Amino acid sequence: MPSRAATHTRGRATVLAALTATVLTMTGSPSLAAPGDGHPMERAFERAAAEYDVPRDLLAAVGYGETHLDGHSGRPSQANGYGVMHLVSNPADRTLERAAALTGAPLARLRTDTGTNILGGAAVLRAHADKLGLDARDRDDIDAWYPVVAAYGGARGQAAALYADTVYTFLADGITADVPGGERITVTSRPVAPRKGTLAATEVRAQSPDYPSALWVAANANNFAAGRSAKIDKVVVHVTQGSYAGSISWFQNPAAEVSAHYVVRSSDGQITQMVRDGDTAYHARSANSSSLGIEHEGFIDDPSWFTDSMYRASAALTAYLCDRYGIPKDRAHIIGHSEAPGNDHTDPGPYWDWNRYMQLVGGDTGGDGSDGLSFASYATQQTGSSGAQVKAVQRLLSEQGFPVGQVDGDFGPATKAAVIAYQGARGLDADGVVGARTWTALLSAGPVPSLQQGATGDAVKRLQRALTAALGSTVGVDGSFGPGTATAVRGYQTSRGLTADGVVGANTWAALQSGR
Repeated sequence: MPSRAATHTRGRATVLAALTATVLTMTGSPSLAAPGDGHPMERAFERAAAEYDVPRDLLAAVGYGETHLDGHSGRPSQANGYGVMHLVSNPADRTLERAAALTGAPLARLRTDTGTNILGGAAVLRAHADKLGLDARDRDDIDAWYPVVAAYGGARGQAAALYADTVYTFLADGITADVPGGERITVTSRPVAPRKGTLAATEVRAQSPDYPSALWVAANANNFAAGRSAKIDKVVVHVTQGSYAGSISWFQNPAAEVSAHYVVRSSDGQITQMVRDGDTAYHARSANSSSLGIEHEGFIDDPSWFTDSMYRASAALTAYLCDRYGIPKDRAHIIGHSEAPGNDHTDPGPYWDWNRYMQLVGGDTGGDGSDGLSFASYATQQTGSSGAQVKAVQRLLSEQGFPVGQVDGDFGPATKAAVIAYQGARGLDADGVVGARTWTALLSAGPVPSLQQGATGDAVKRLQRALTAALGSTVGVDGSFGPGTATAVRGYQTSRGLTADGVVGANTWAALQSGR
């Protein structure tokens, strides 16, 4: 995503970087490579670089900065960008259509075929280079491409500089990336001195007004609301489904109508604030008015984005915000986008390590430390998930006659098979994913005594856990049916079309045990 032009005046900043790559025989085909070729992406980079006279180093670094060289099977990013080179099609940026015009390739092929997508990215870079006046000698100098890279990103001003700086940092540090299919793409470092020209004056220098360790780049006023209509009481964790600089650019785009308070970079944990804490960012629908949103660079299906630097920087930010606004450091108040009521998103996804994150925040990881089943909230669990809540799923399945093998806290094939079998037996969607409905059924299973205010015991605990999963809000698990539990029962009954009498009889148990 991100953009902007520049002159060829040499800047003083020196970064390290570059690339030495195996030179492979070129082909005239725009497809990724011949069948059986062990290096199809490398061949695609080499061919595109040669055809459009773009440095192969630069081309690979741009792709890595956008997607970690993963085309995500043609699925679009948050900004409607496609493929390894993130060719976008949105009201503010149409590099996908431009690539089609420049290469003659169909839009569908540019979206889904990696070789064609890389060729399209090279064509767009070359078109920017021509517009900015780079001649053949300039094109041989990787330092001269800085304004071209900035233009490719689609942003302006500060966001454009952030985008280009990120690419040149990758050139500086080098890249080793294992891409889908098992191929390894490398870029090895060499000294570079990017010619920033007029973009040197647009570097982000302003510090965040709310969090001193962050930079400040304002989102477009169309993408958030001034002020708050509710007290700040939670932090919502997001994943951008795109790059850091690209997301910053998108939040500056008035057509986006989305934003977050903070964005965290994968490589080094750099944080940019875009909406003041006291204003309402558009990031989590019903939770917008009472929450602070933190976007994390990356894609939910690729754990390579979730680095130690990112976890630590984000956790420090979350701890600071919790201390500043009196937010409890627990999983009822530090939640994923998928856990916010009324949302259909799945981020931060199965690879986000909640236990590690909460430990870094210095808060409660979600369990009560005693029974292994009681949590402040129940997150979606699926293939690749791990931790205490997976162990709870495995234990509940085993106890109910659906063996998972070892109860080890890792959601592998055996656990998925058991979940599917359980869901089929209970009339749930048999997708192998433990969401709110499956959690509710698992947690409520067992005897169905009539319960009302004043009741105590294990059946009340089962009820309290199941209500927490079903309602998406914490019901304290203490085995005592008090006023809070009664309120939760009536809320559940009302939302499910049951008689809202606060008494848990056969109909309420039946609804819970069917996952309603």
